[in-house]
Amino acid sequence: MNKGQVIDLVAAKAGTTKTVTDAVLSAALDVIAESVAGGDKVMFVGFGTFEARDRKAREGRNPKTGEVMDIPATVVPAFSAGKQFRDAVARQ
Repeated sequence: MNKGQVIDLVAAKAGTTKTVTDAVLSAALDVIAESVAGGDKVMFVGFGTFEARDRKAREGRNPKTGEVMDIPATVVPAFSAGKQFRDAVARQ
């Protein structure tokens, strides 16, 4: 499912226009991204938590040449599903 399809379904469920739904969804995603980038956790009880996690430096290999290379440490976005979300998916 892509963003447009999500907007269609949310607009129908909430009884709002697609334009308003798109604006609200885009704003919410921007706030989540900015907050996580700033080092904050964003928690939706029952749904899950968005956060930044440190990834350690490691050694990798170029698949084309087999050459060993160092991959530097970095910070990556992460999502941990909440219990209600995990249970809903498990029932499928």
